[in-house]
Amino acid sequence: MSAAQRVVVTAGGAGIGAGIARAFAADGARVALCDLDGDAAQAVAGEIGGFGRGADVTDEDRMTAFLDAAGAWLGGVDVVCANAGIGGPAGRIDTLSLAQWRATLAGNLDGAFLTCRWAAERMAAAGSGCILLTASTAGLHGYPFRAPYATAKWGVIGLMKTLAMELGPTGVRVNALCPGAVEGARMERVLAREAPARGTSVEAVRDTYVRGVSLRSWVSAEDVAAAALVLASDAGAKISGEALAVDGHTETLGT
Repeated sequence: MSAAQRVVVTAGGAGIGAGIARAFAADGARVALCDLDGDAAQAVAGEIGGFGRGADVTDEDRMTAFLDAAGAWLGGVDVVCANAGIGGPAGRIDTLSLAQWRATLAGNLDGAFLTCRWAAERMAAAGSGCILLTASTAGLHGYPFRAPYATAKWGVIGLMKTLAMELGPTGVRVNALCPGAVEGARMERVLAREAPARGTSVEAVRDTYVRGVSLRSWVSAEDVAAAALVLASDAGAKISGEALAVDGHTETLGT
């Protein structure tokens, strides 16, 4: 693909999504992004000279409006990063409600479905394109006290594998990024939820995550964005159907 890629990123107002949007823009791409926080989306878009709009990825009408507007602004699409997701609750399964379960699945899977459906139609017609879904190492391992999130992220991997098969004959590649513990506000909120569920301190949970990784460190949004650039570039032209862990090698998750 050329440097002048046309890129759509969901949940691009902060964290991994903002890192991905900035990385593609720095590489010469034109980027359209959305976020539940419309002000954050517009702030990142203003910073990188892109298109930003508020949108709830679980709302079909709002997502259709954003995606169609993004496609019109870009004049087409080459790369779509279905990045949006929510962490969901922390607790043993017998402490969780059906509403919490459903909200977590919707936040992680419904938005991915709507985004990929839109991308698939346009990329298949064009005969090329790259779809990147943000999964998690929680989609590769069991994850105690986080059953809804792990289930949703395993679902993202299943969606990616299936779309790679469906769209491969049309020239469209589909892969998933699987970040580990990513530095930033979102992971701090995860620690704050998990500590009482585990009956321990935030620092003890943080240490569990660090010790469970071979490199004994967390990753940054920039680390994940760097992997996205490779997968969407000519260097990744023959990579499809893969779940790429960007995590310093997870040995155990949350145990």
